Amino acid sequence: MPLSAERKAEYFTTFKNLLSTYSKCFIVEIDNVGSKQLQDTRKVLRGKADILMGKNTMMRKCLKEYVDENPESPCEQLIECCRGNVGFVFTNGDLGEIREVLEGNTRPAPAKVGVVAPADVLVPKGGTGCDPGQTAFFQTLQIATKITRGQIEMVNDTNLIAKGERVTASQAALLQKLNIEPFSYGMVLKKVYDNGSLFDAKVLAITNDVLAAQFCEALGVLAALSLGAGYPTQASVPHCVVNAFKAVLSVTIELENYSFPEADAVKAFLK
Repeated sequence: MPLSAERKAEYFTTFKNLLSTYSKCFIVEIDNVGSKQLQDTRKVLRGKADILMGKNTMMRKCLKEYVDENPESPCEQLIECCRGNVGFVFTNGDLGEIREVLEGNTRPAPAKVGVVAPADVLVPKGGTGCDPGQTAFFQTLQIATKITRGQIEMVNDTNLIAKGERVTASQAALLQKLNIEPFSYGMVLKKVYDNGSLFDAKVLAITNDVLAAQFCEALGVLAALSLGAGYPTQASVPHCVVNAFKAVLSVTIELENYSFPEADAVKAFLK
């Protein structure tokens, strides 16, 4: 149902106020996210962040108007983000904290016919609770079964749906019979806008520990290359000193008339 002129004006005012008030935001994808789930997320984020949804055409138009009114604003790059079923989560707080709330608020969901599976679906072996008269249904899906205590029992674990495949009517019906909700849906973080910079949301997963580990790994590679090439660098010099000391120590251990404190300790250990 199209919005009235008053509602549109109110929406534009709200959006522009959010753009002026907040310096950070998430661009989130909300495919298969229900209104109740969205409302629960709003409650958890109350006082920390504001969520805004809307039609892409309206959001793009509002952003263009805001940029025209504020020529120096970097918000223009948000216009191209209004593609698909997306919304904005505005905040001035810690992005990592807001990210945890958004990613943590997921809900299990049944497999609906025609939906693209977001993950592989494995149905475990065992009793199904279905009576023997439904055996043909399992045979259609090429699932090996046997009758145990008056019910159909699946003999093996079954990879029913592969990630990326569309759910068929038979697959959806089987999961419904088994009372299995194989998927979970929530807001998917696509982009992050932070004080004029727009980047992929995956960047937030990079912690100080990850950076330190990657730095140490790169340092090790640099030291190995320097040692192999015989070219001294700050990374390889400590290794050169240690290797030289090992060489001196090896020679000293074989000498009877010469020694030094470190070599004496090694000689005592060897004896």
